[in-house]
Amino acid sequence: MADARRKVLLAPVTVTPSKPLTPSHLKGLLWADVMYRATKAYAEVTYRYSHTTYHRTEQTSGFWEFLDRVRPGADYAALSESDVGELYVRYRAEGHAPTAGALRPYAEAIENDGFVHPAGARVLRLWAGHYERLGLHDPGLLAHQPPGFGLEEMIEDLLATGLGLDQRDVGGPVYLDATRYGLPLRQIVTADGRPNYVACALRELLPLAPRYDEIVLLYDRELDPDYRALERVLSLKGPTVHRVPIGRVPIGGKISSARRGGWGDHTVEALLRSFADAADPAAVRLAMRLYFIASLGPGQQDSFRRDLLGRYLVRAEGLLSRAAEAPEVGPEALSALLRRHRRGHIHTYVDPYRLTSSLLGRRGPAVGRSLLATVSP
Repeated sequence: MADARRKVLLAPVTVTPSKPLTPSHLKGLLWADVMYRATKAYAEVTYRYSHTTYHRTEQTSGFWEFLDRVRPGADYAALSESDVGELYVRYRAEGHAPTAGALRPYAEAIENDGFVHPAGARVLRLWAGHYERLGLHDPGLLAHQPPGFGLEEMIEDLLATGLGLDQRDVGGPVYLDATRYGLPLRQIVTADGRPNYVACALRELLPLAPRYDEIVLLYDRELDPDYRALERVLSLKGPTVHRVPIGRVPIGGKISSARRGGWGDHTVEALLRSFADAADPAAVRLAMRLYFIASLGPGQQDSFRRDLLGRYLVRAEGLLSRAAEAPEVGPEALSALLRRHRRGHIHTYVDPYRLTSSLLGRRGPAVGRSLLATVSP
């Protein structure tokens, strides 16, 4: 088996714990989950998804500073995700950019003590419950997982490879400089030392890259310019880097950022609540994957349809029922079946869309439980 020992790093874009999970978030999480489950049947796969790494972004630590400024001493233990999300919408609407001095205590607490604000901790605990019900692999939602590089160490690494431009000594910012590859300059650290999402991703992925044969980056299509730059930088460390952009899920024909609110009852919490009376939790888990991966596909043309998700629940129940009667296959045969759903021979990872779509064929033998388990537990 040519790539049985291939080492693959799966690194999906990380959702910050400041808002409820929406259908767009769920789509990305399910794609990553199926890719991880299926690929690890024949390769060594590490699923890296660290919230700790990204707490220092202004998107997160700035929100925490806002909460402590406008709601000092508040108790978040009983709030829902939507409650916290509404506060996040207020933060964004305020338009007040926190100063480096205001964020410094949070940066130091995050780096030195693994600090997580009570509001963020509350959301992460709620998400852990959703992961359990959805059968998602938990890559460490509640764990302290610091990146391998400190901020200065990351900048030094970029400078050493000619990919950094540090102008802080003249009052300027730090840039990721891949212009020799035809990519634009990208600011990653402000003049006063505040890192953005790209800087945090580099802190995490640069020290990991040399340990793997392949890296798979899953992300929102809107982030494509940044991930093209990450692909270039990481590939210079040795691994083959694959980008897998995934479209968001329109609601009523519109795609909007969760930072603007308006999610209403289109949250993962609400979806799970609507299926609370479903007879078989396993069928719900499988239906979610069939709908968000096979039906919606990698694009973003089709709006979310609750009624269609309900139809996939019926199909999932049928698949599970027939699987109980189907003959099982051994590990080698399962590996061969899964390899058919790669994008090509240069890719070790299984394409979630190809795999889940194959389950919906009306002809052919019933799918066995071992194959279904690579899609949904």
